[in-house]
Amino acid sequence: MLGNRSRRRPVRRTVMAGCAAVSLAFAALAAVPGATAVAAPVPAPAVTAPHDGSHDVSANLFEWNWPSVASECADVLGPDGYGSVEVAPPQDSISVSGHPWWEVYQPTDYNLTSRMGDAAQFQSMVTACHNAGVKVIVDAVINHMTGQGSASYGGASFTKYDYPGIYQSQDFHHYPNDCGNSDGTIHDSDWTSSTRNVWNCELVGLADLNTGSSYVQGELAGYLNSLTAMGVDGFRVDSAKQIDPADLAAVESRLTGSPQMYQEVIYGADDVVQPSQYYGDGDVLDFQFGIYLKQEFGSGNISALENFGDSWSGMNPSDKALAFVTNHDTERNGNSLSYKDGADYTLANVFMLAWNYGTPQVYSGFTFNNSDDSPPADSTGHVTDTSCGNGWTCFDRDPAMVGMVGWHNAVGSAAVGNWWSDGSNRIAFSRGSAGFVAINKESGDFSRTFATGLPAGTYCDVVHGTVTGGTCDGPTVTVDSAGDATADVPGMSAVAIDADSLVSGGGTTPPPPSAVNVDFKVNATTTFGQNVYVTGSVAALGGWDTGKAIPLSSAAYPVWDATVQLPADTAVQYKYIMKNPDGSVTWESGDNNVLTTGTSAMTRNDTWH
Repeated sequence: MLGNRSRRRPVRRTVMAGCAAVSLAFAALAAVPGATAVAAPVPAPAVTAPHDGSHDVSANLFEWNWPSVASECADVLGPDGYGSVEVAPPQDSISVSGHPWWEVYQPTDYNLTSRMGDAAQFQSMVTACHNAGVKVIVDAVINHMTGQGSASYGGASFTKYDYPGIYQSQDFHHYPNDCGNSDGTIHDSDWTSSTRNVWNCELVGLADLNTGSSYVQGELAGYLNSLTAMGVDGFRVDSAKQIDPADLAAVESRLTGSPQMYQEVIYGADDVVQPSQYYGDGDVLDFQFGIYLKQEFGSGNISALENFGDSWSGMNPSDKALAFVTNHDTERNGNSLSYKDGADYTLANVFMLAWNYGTPQVYSGFTFNNSDDSPPADSTGHVTDTSCGNGWTCFDRDPAMVGMVGWHNAVGSAAVGNWWSDGSNRIAFSRGSAGFVAINKESGDFSRTFATGLPAGTYCDVVHGTVTGGTCDGPTVTVDSAGDATADVPGMSAVAIDADSLVSGGGTTPPPPSAVNVDFKVNATTTFGQNVYVTGSVAALGGWDTGKAIPLSSAAYPVWDATVQLPADTAVQYKYIMKNPDGSVTWESGDNNVLTTGTSAMTRNDTWH
């Protein structure tokens, strides 16, 4: 039967836009006293986003203005299956010369007059997104205020430690009672030695709120509750690593409802403050996810991603991780790929949406030459409406992203299977019987027959086409009764099919196999006359009998290779051996190698030890 979801490419046009989710990573600047604070208006009744949460892909519309976010929710994000949108800090903030993007990370007041719009526009945006089935996540700056006094977008009157009607000097951390450094700031050495200073000193000179104070906790909770009353569904907690997790828990205990919390806690192997300390307060941003994808999609080999996930150093449990290829900080500091990396960046995002890890977020920001550059704005710093291609990347609309968001929704939580790689930069895998993807990070095209796990039928390649009325406007892939399909994968591109992209046919799902192919590869240096074999705990590997061991081919020396059929869903121990010209046998040292087969082919890339 036909899929129940039509996919389309959004029309490229000018939409209203501005700011969205971000976090502080750049230094605070000086300022001078400003004008009178403006009270926040009484919020309108909240409108609940109607979808059930099965669509979990978030779009980070970095510093789009509120009317533009509203239009994108209605015209693109909702129709194309995005589940939520992250938007910029909506509170009043400093306004300085040149209007760098980080202005919004220096709050001056909790009124909602900002460079992205006013309270009425913010409320209209939330309502429009909910009407489109898109939840709204707000970037919440609650660790600090400003670096010094200055003018603000909302006309607030303030100095660094005095915000009339909100905070005075006693509401901030100071040396020596709170912070142990005489200059009051976090020092580089503190990250690996002092939780006290990380939590109680100033980040790049920004006035650090005393989040352990009951009064401050009440003010912060009041601000967040005013946003949830307007319909906001969750928060990205900026600079969460600089807040004692017990203080965050105290703030959260005062919140109305149960908003989703995503905490910015950057991993450092030797840091005294670790992401795991914040799991009790919500989910965390997984910065290592993007670092590793830059490593493999940049100069590495994507075949190394076969077991990518929370077992990799510094990564978080999947159910606690917000996964992203890049954000506004990492695209500027070089820790991740960005729009400037072209096809590598696109393919990394395809992989993110295809892999079964975390809650994925697609980043859509603006182009820049210098790290402090403002988003497109008028002379007063107010962000202008988003015009795709005119300073805005609109990456959430990229055809591959639109197709893969739908693909991600179609496969749900299905397990990865049918993994295949060429040992370098071509990979493929399925997600249960719901989806299959092949990624080619080589310049040349290639064609191969794959086990897809999908029922027989003809499917639309959603990376290059869309389904409308049961018809695909791009390439198709035909799956046979065994679940196999021959796919032509263009260079530096991908092919993806899923159950919702079926355009003809509709056979039964192929039964799970009783045996699967395991490709054993080992890098082993030998002398003339030596040969390498694999043996192991199951009969197919000789049952530890060296006389029945499986010979490996030296065609790709020093990598020795053989494909062996092993029982499906079975734990297997194995080792490599060398048979010498005199008939003696040399075993590799160390513990036995271990693998567990599934229901699809797999590859072992080992090194003799």
